[in-house]
Amino acid sequence: MKSIDKVMFAFALGSVTLFVGGTAFAQKSGPSSSDDSTFVKKAASGGMAEVKLGQLAQEKGSSSAVKDFGQRMQNDHSKANDQLKDVASKDNIALPSDLSKTDQATYNRLAKLSGAEFDRAYARDMVNDHEKDIAAFRNETRMGKNPDVQNFASQTLPTLEDHLKQAKAMEKSVNANETSSK
Repeated sequence: MKSIDKVMFAFALGSVTLFVGGTAFAQKSGPSSSDDSTFVKKAASGGMAEVKLGQLAQEKGSSSAVKDFGQRMQNDHSKANDQLKDVASKDNIALPSDLSKTDQATYNRLAKLSGAEFDRAYARDMVNDHEKDIAAFRNETRMGKNPDVQNFASQTLPTLEDHLKQAKAMEKSVNANETSSK
């Protein structure tokens, strides 16, 4: 009789484990958590800023490194923004239509500069911004709950890492140009 009780207990325990595990899986693959939605909104806003700042770099930059980087930002972030729109639409996440106050302030500050002064400020901002972006995207790939959002983050991360390398090279170049012109 005792062995039947043990079998029933094991069966009951297994059923509870499957139920709890199934619930956890459903949450993992279900709709976006607020953290995922926040990530998507910040990524969308940041992507819009990169496009606008890239256009500004092409207009106001004096070095070919800055102009080329600006063109790459415009191209790559436009493409990423389109991919993010698809993810957001699929998961019913409303995207911002305007730049964040911080990104707008950066744009306004840079728009007042020109030549080598613009180049140095833009390069510095792009290095700092891409370091922050990479940290946020890495965090989303590890901690995100929505697989669509996680997939977007993991697919975009290598491009952001490449942008950071290029931004550092651009910064080094514009700072070297400044030193050599003195």
